[in-house]
Amino acid sequence: MRAVVAIKRVVDYAVKVRVKKDLSAVDLANVKMSMNPFCEIAVEEAIRLKEKGHISEVVSVSAGPAKTADTLRQALAMGADRAIHLQTDIRTDQELQSLSVAKLLAKIVEKETPMLVLLGKQAIDSDSGQTAAILAGILDWPQAGSASCLTLDDTKTMVTVAREVDAGIQEVRMPLPAVISSDLRLNEPRYATLPNLMKAKKKTNGGHQSRLLGC
Repeated sequence: MRAVVAIKRVVDYAVKVRVKKDLSAVDLANVKMSMNPFCEIAVEEAIRLKEKGHISEVVSVSAGPAKTADTLRQALAMGADRAIHLQTDIRTDQELQSLSVAKLLAKIVEKETPMLVLLGKQAIDSDSGQTAAILAGILDWPQAGSASCLTLDDTKTMVTVAREVDAGIQEVRMPLPAVISSDLRLNEPRYATLPNLMKAKKKTNGGHQSRLLGC
């Protein structure tokens, strides 16, 4: 069973952002970028499911400029098997909107035929939190957002998700394939060690795919 994990390259959470002089956007020049923290949790959960034998392959996907390859390499170093880079020069923090990302991911799902799609519940730059729900609507798949616990049954046909809602914890049981977005309490991501990052360069060359967006 394959899992697709969507990740986003964002300004590092510890960076104090600057606004351009013309007030048009955040200044990204010479700013440290990293994997969106919620996406990092989604990657970790997919890898844990693989380690438990529930998933056979983890495919990470990200849209962005050439340097997004570094973010995908981090996912590979954590334990993802393959990476797909949807290459574009569009600013992903404001110009590439949730609907467009969801449509792109739907095409990836069509090609990769996963049983599980994992995403962060939101990106820390746009904070829209819409992509997972839109993707589930396009695919007509069940969806659970803000997951704090995820369990696959022995038949690998059903998934139980504890999700954080205003009233507390809601438990949802749904059939696969499904779309799930991760909350902060789902897990604590592992570090991508330097040896694994070096290995990921070779893994990237072997499994990395590039797509150019027509935008």
